[in-house]
Amino acid sequence: MRFFRKTKKKDNCLAIAWAGEGITAASVRRSGEALPTVQLARLFARAAGAEALEKIGRELQANNYRCLTVLGGREYQMFAVDAPNVPPEELKTAVRWRLKDMLDFHVDDATIDVLDIPIDKSAAQRASHSLFAVAARNSVIEQRQGLFAAAKIGLSVIDIPEMAQRNISVMVEPAGRGVAMLSFGEDGGLLTVTFGGELYLSRRIDVTLADVLDADHERKHANFDKITLEVQRSLDHFDRQFHFISLSSLVLAPTGASGLEEYLSSNLYTPVSTMNLADVFDLAGAPHLLEPAAQQRFFLTLGAALRHEETVL
Repeated sequence: MRFFRKTKKKDNCLAIAWAGEGITAASVRRSGEALPTVQLARLFARAAGAEALEKIGRELQANNYRCLTVLGGREYQMFAVDAPNVPPEELKTAVRWRLKDMLDFHVDDATIDVLDIPIDKSAAQRASHSLFAVAARNSVIEQRQGLFAAAKIGLSVIDIPEMAQRNISVMVEPAGRGVAMLSFGEDGGLLTVTFGGELYLSRRIDVTLADVLDADHERKHANFDKITLEVQRSLDHFDRQFHFISLSSLVLAPTGASGLEEYLSSNLYTPVSTMNLADVFDLAGAPHLLEPAAQQRFFLTLGAALRHEETVL
């Protein structure tokens, strides 16, 4: 299965993801220029095995949707690499060869997909061109496919958190400028930069949601220092590599943590703000998502549910 495979089922996606103590499921309806409407956002107790997932699928009438799932941050690796100068049909083979010494497992055991990083349209044609290469162990992909098959849920797409976060980030992009977005979960922090609806940068930060919520003042601020340093380094690198993109701001995904926005604002040159999902989604049918903790829990699942098939490679 491709990570970004096209599908022709109904327009609405049902995203199902494993997060912390539970399984989250979400579906979003788009309607013209109106805010996307959250049709459902449900949290289920985390349980192993296909029987539990099958029960969830029946309850949500999953087979009425195009279903997708999202890998955890430790279930794949993502690299920015120079695009090989090969015909399109040979691209994945060439990328696989380049990843041979970069993976922490044998490349023959990898499922690989690629995502283009657009170049500066005003640059010369000979300008260097990069892409993201995503690799997961075959066993991880096969296990996830097998779980959904055993649960009798048709699985159309296996997605990654970067693409889910991209889907939300593009909704707050100002015209002609890029935006950085930072979220936290049990797998750590995820920093992305989008511009023109495309993903240009992805960085993992080794600070978890529990770390930013830590009640101990000294530990929390040590983590804030670490976050600030990693964000500044990443944004400096981005500025050097993509000088044609002007960043408007750093947007923090909901966490429920106190003090992080103020700390980053006082230590970064980039303006910092915290997102409220009520500003980008119609939450009338899901009032429980007005709470920051719920917004954090469903953040990536809602982003995955926003998936547009025309963005597929």
